[in-house]
Amino acid sequence: MSILSIVIPAYNEGPTIHHILNKVKAVKLEGGLDKEVIIVNDCSKDNTEEAILAYKNANPELPIAYYKHEVNQGKGAALHTGIKHATGDYVVIQDADLEYDPEEYNILLKPMLNGFADVVYGSRFMGGEPHRILFFWHSIGNRWLTWASNMFTNLNLTDMETCYKLFRREIIRGVKLEEKRFGFEPEVTAKISRIPRIRIYEVGISYYGRTYEDGKKIGWKDAFRALYCIIKYNLFK
Repeated sequence: MSILSIVIPAYNEGPTIHHILNKVKAVKLEGGLDKEVIIVNDCSKDNTEEAILAYKNANPELPIAYYKHEVNQGKGAALHTGIKHATGDYVVIQDADLEYDPEEYNILLKPMLNGFADVVYGSRFMGGEPHRILFFWHSIGNRWLTWASNMFTNLNLTDMETCYKLFRREIIRGVKLEEKRFGFEPEVTAKISRIPRIRIYEVGISYYGRTYEDGKKIGWKDAFRALYCIIKYNLFK
């Protein structure tokens, strides 16, 4: 039986993490896939650990593996930990908030299960799915970073910074990842683009974005770090 490993980095998501876990639990995967949920708590300062363990105990039918960093290291480091412990045939990244809808795992999986793709990106900027209207300059920044990344990688992605990235496990486990914070996206894109004969697909997804009042954590400093990573991991291989 094939398995989808769902890697969830979590930081100070105690009050709301049960919502995303309910959505993950409810989704019915195509192709007869089973689910493996891997949550990495990046040294949260709230009750994230208690909320995760309570949910795990109350929902034994959903396989949840829980890991914790004793020191806050960043989202990228949490993803490194989650990917290292993934045992599924496929690995998808899932943020702990509600900006992305797990019901769309099947959209991501389709080109992979049909034998066409090794990596699938979920784009917030293509397709006809719902998108919350939020920050103009964030969208410009995302598109500009994607353009810069494409210029170096020779890909034609529309959303390099998307959370939803699906990999065959052997592909992502074979990539040496270094970035511990929000540089994960440009780093992994640069490195998979250089894998010989890699097949990368992109599908349209919905996006239910959060404001800063809702807990959004990414700012302009992260955009400059992403640009630095685009240059570093493409020019200095």
